[in-house]
Amino acid sequence: MNNMKNIKEMLDLGTIDEKIKILESLSFSNDEEIIQKIISKLDDENIQIRGEAFSALVSNENEISNLLIENLDSQNKNIRGYLSLVLANRNDSNSIPEIIKLTNDQSSMVRACALGALGHLKARQAKEVIDNCLFDPNLEVRKSALQAMIYLEYPISTEKIKEILKEKDSELERLLVNVKKSGPKGI
Repeated sequence: MNNMKNIKEMLDLGTIDEKIKILESLSFSNDEEIIQKIISKLDDENIQIRGEAFSALVSNENEISNLLIENLDSQNKNIRGYLSLVLANRNDSNSIPEIIKLTNDQSSMVRACALGALGHLKARQAKEVIDNCLFDPNLEVRKSALQAMIYLEYPISTEKIKEILKEKDSELERLLVNVKKSGPKGI
């Protein structure tokens, strides 16, 4: 118990290097309190700490998926967004229904992460929500939706492609080159 207290304290008060070293050592933990502490570090102010927390959760081979999925409803947008990507990198298809819900999140960052996760997981059941996100108010979300459509090899109608091209964004245009077209010429 004292060791757990030391770990938590170090993750809160240690130097960046100390926090990174501790996080590196925790990728095998199955202790719920420790996993929760690692999850909380997905919102650390330091990008290296966030990255190490992400890596520790992805590489953890213990059955921690339920705890990760439960935290998708965190009040913190960084935790919601990054956990969707952690679950995708763990190839956790059981998380798909909860990740789908995040495509309606108030945070555009969370929506974009959720779409990336759904594409990575090849979530065929998410086609409709991904398609709906092609016209999200946020450009990055639209790009993530388009990328997910590409990963899933879903066709997009010529009308939708024309609408997307009105954006005049070079990255969207680049992504559209890889899209299957639907309709009379794309069937």
